[in-house]
Amino acid sequence: MKRLHRFVVLAAIMALIVGCSGQQASTDPQPGQPQQEQQTGQPSSQPEAPAEPEAPAEPEEPAAPENPEVILATTTSTVDTGLLDVLVPMFEERTGYIVKTISVGTGQALKLGENGEADVLLVHAPESEKPLVESGAVINRQLVMHNDYVIIGPPDDPAGVKGTATAAEGLKKIAEAEAIFISRGDDSGTHKKERSLWAAAGVEPGGQWYQETGQGMGATINVANEKLGYTLSDRGTYLAHKKNIDLEVVLEGDTPLLNIYHVMQVNPEKWPMVNGEGAAAFVDFMLEDEVQEIIRTFGVDKYGEPLFFPDGGKTEEELLGG
Repeated sequence: MKRLHRFVVLAAIMALIVGCSGQQASTDPQPGQPQQEQQTGQPSSQPEAPAEPEAPAEPEEPAAPENPEVILATTTSTVDTGLLDVLVPMFEERTGYIVKTISVGTGQALKLGENGEADVLLVHAPESEKPLVESGAVINRQLVMHNDYVIIGPPDDPAGVKGTATAAEGLKKIAEAEAIFISRGDDSGTHKKERSLWAAAGVEPGGQWYQETGQGMGATINVANEKLGYTLSDRGTYLAHKKNIDLEVVLEGDTPLLNIYHVMQVNPEKWPMVNGEGAAAFVDFMLEDEVQEIIRTFGVDKYGEPLFFPDGGKTEEELLGG
């Protein structure tokens, strides 16, 4: 009887073990099949797509300056050539300043600075700039760039200027022939240079052959072209107008024809209403390596040669070879 009882108990235990083993086998994955599919009878779900990468953060805009307006008084050549059309928006975007550009002859630009009616000057008449530095009207005067002046005239060159060695000699030939010469007559840097060249030639220009426009370089070139006369131009403005005129370069390369540009602040200690911080920011900007590189290549794509040559960090003596 005891033996029969043990047999029944043993049989029950064996049945229990076999039942558990069968249940385990039904849940184990078959070879070559994913475990999840075996358990659910459904294909396994696709892996979750990776999270979208975060968009790069927008560049932070510069903090708005306390006094955002900067008044720039400059010569017409920096505007006529299109250089400031590139540089001013770049400066505004980087700094948050808003530039009001006053394009006049250098003489007028210097007068605006002397009277505290501009914040920063970009001009090209070194001998006229120095008295403002000496009087304290301007500070932080820095050499920025240069190009040169050229005498342009009719292709047939009625005065015979081509082949002359110096600008003074060329102007003397124009005066002797009483060939039409168109002067800016506006006390600009170009006009100041022209007067110094006439003086070097020993000529006091006057008479019907010598005519003044009182206008900027671009307008003066157009008048000279209409009258088939001669004029003195900075090379950059001439190149910018070259395709629309018949005049051509008849004299170039003489050392006195070098055209040097400086940038400088109007002194805020002398004129409290001047935006000294904005002016200092513009001076620093013009000397940056990236800006100097833009100046170096400006015009090459359109005219085949640069309109200006960068001089940031140089002195006038180094430029002149002194």
